[in-house]
Amino acid sequence: MPRKRYCMPDPSAVLTDKIIKAHITPGTRVIDMGCGDGRLLVTLRDQHQCDVLGVEVEQDEFVSAVSKGLPVIRADLDQGLSDIPDDSFDFAVLSQTLQQVRHPVKLLEEILRVAKMAIVVVPNFGHWQVRLQVLLQGRAPVTQQLPYQWYNTPNIHFMSMHDFRDLAIQGAFRIVKEIPIIGTRNTERPFAPNLRAKNVLYILERA
Repeated sequence: MPRKRYCMPDPSAVLTDKIIKAHITPGTRVIDMGCGDGRLLVTLRDQHQCDVLGVEVEQDEFVSAVSKGLPVIRADLDQGLSDIPDDSFDFAVLSQTLQQVRHPVKLLEEILRVAKMAIVVVPNFGHWQVRLQVLLQGRAPVTQQLPYQWYNTPNIHFMSMHDFRDLAIQGAFRIVKEIPIIGTRNTERPFAPNLRAKNVLYILERA
């Protein structure tokens, strides 16, 4: 079943793309898993002279990306990346998609097989608004970052910053850098990040 592209407010999306671009070396090979309409890949291609490839499952997003002249594979990430050889890319981007796939650990392993480094952006379910809604209302949270009802959400895995760090400790991958995104700002050493960050960007490498 096609998954909805995770939606973020424009200022947050712009900041996230800016941080991703800052961590990608110009002229490198980049694959964007769940590339949507290809907005980020266009920038990396035109401004960073990167050799890019997108992967997208939704028909409308796929068509939009292709119309921009981007090379895009229409594929479901839950089916794996077996057609892509080892070390085909320098960077892999997975933004607001990991929580939507059935087997996130398997996907991370596949991403770090085909790329030397991974840039992963995930929503932080430890954010104070999520906690407050659960505590006071006793219901599944609906926030600006999580705008779906429980019965139509594409998000099937819920993680906080602590959960993601615990997964890394188990040896699935190594966190090179953790960047909490708080509002339209980001800092690598904020106060109470697991409480305040709505999204978190991770730079990962093989364990």
